[in-house]
Amino acid sequence: MAKNEATMLLDKPLVLPCGARLKNRLIKSPMSDSLGDGTGNPTKAQTRLYERWAEGGVALSLIGEVQTSPHYPEKPGNLVLVQGSDTAGLRILAKRGSINDAHIWPQLGHAGALAHLPVSKPKGPSPLNVEGLQCQGLSLEEIHELPGLFARAATMAKDTGFGGVQIHAGHGFLLSQFLSPLFNHRADAYGGSIEGRFRVIGEVIDAVRRAVGPSFPVGIRINSTDKLVGGLTDEDALQVVRMLDRTSIDLIDVSGGTYFPGAASSSDGVSASGPYFIEFARHAKKMTEIPIMVTGGMQTRADAFAALQTGAADAIGLARAMVLDPALANSWLSGLGGDPAFPRFETPPRGGITAWYSMRLKALGENEESLFAPTLEEALEAYEARDAERCPRWLEHFGS
Repeated sequence: MAKNEATMLLDKPLVLPCGARLKNRLIKSPMSDSLGDGTGNPTKAQTRLYERWAEGGVALSLIGEVQTSPHYPEKPGNLVLVQGSDTAGLRILAKRGSINDAHIWPQLGHAGALAHLPVSKPKGPSPLNVEGLQCQGLSLEEIHELPGLFARAATMAKDTGFGGVQIHAGHGFLLSQFLSPLFNHRADAYGGSIEGRFRVIGEVIDAVRRAVGPSFPVGIRINSTDKLVGGLTDEDALQVVRMLDRTSIDLIDVSGGTYFPGAASSSDGVSASGPYFIEFARHAKKMTEIPIMVTGGMQTRADAFAALQTGAADAIGLARAMVLDPALANSWLSGLGGDPAFPRFETPPRGGITAWYSMRLKALGENEESLFAPTLEEALEAYEARDAERCPRWLEHFGS
């Protein structure tokens, strides 16, 4: 691989269907940074974190798990875009996260059946009562309210200076739940066939587009697979891509994985090592003119180059790699920088690796990553203590 060839391809701008321009093909994919203040508003550490990724050369940073309702959050450290949000703080976050010609977009979501129990009464497409997961089902009236929730959040994002939004329909949260047969047992127009399960997503996209206008970027994250037996199949996921091709979406982010207690894992169509969803992305590219971003398992510059060079994707989503090196984009685009050194963890406790990366995000936002050296157990303890400390504040601010 000639370095100049890889650099030229990684550094090539991407023009989205709405006309917006991403300066290169490297995107900080959405993660739950959980750096909000416990009342749905941004903090100095969160703002600094996204500024660092912009300084580091990314074309776009996506803020994971930004909620359209305070009553169904993924975590009590999520941002919330609703009436009463700290618009001044959001403007600062948007401004500093978009320096160096970068974009910064919030990922608009609703956790549904996976909403954080201490601050929520979860509701999904259908009522569920399995060990480890109980929720009520949404009424038709509540489903009809969802497009408005997303549209109002998108309007706030635009009004406070963000460069676009991503609709979260992946990773087992509400819109992904509608697509998955594990969560969606409805017998009305919002269940059954993949067309019915997609219906509310199409309605959300239409409402968001009407709210923000034709030139404001609107992306979407979807699962290529739930990675669970009985979940979304890759055949249905390709049908979702076909249906998205008839919408005004500007960027399709392909990822995968869902939490559903008791469901058996499936590796169908998923690489055991290296980039996970490349083959699905390659098939999806044949079904749409909308640019495809692929996220999951990208660890090296060679991985990123190969995905673009072979036509499997138009943009590369990087999460943990950019937590290890917030200036990774500049390193790869210079042709001189190396790949991040991923830590190896022996017999990690459940949730420990996620907690470790999440607490490293906090260290990055506080410019203290040189001091960051917890064990997985220490990171998990700090991560859980932070959630517990924020829950009373969230309930006091938003109510139950």
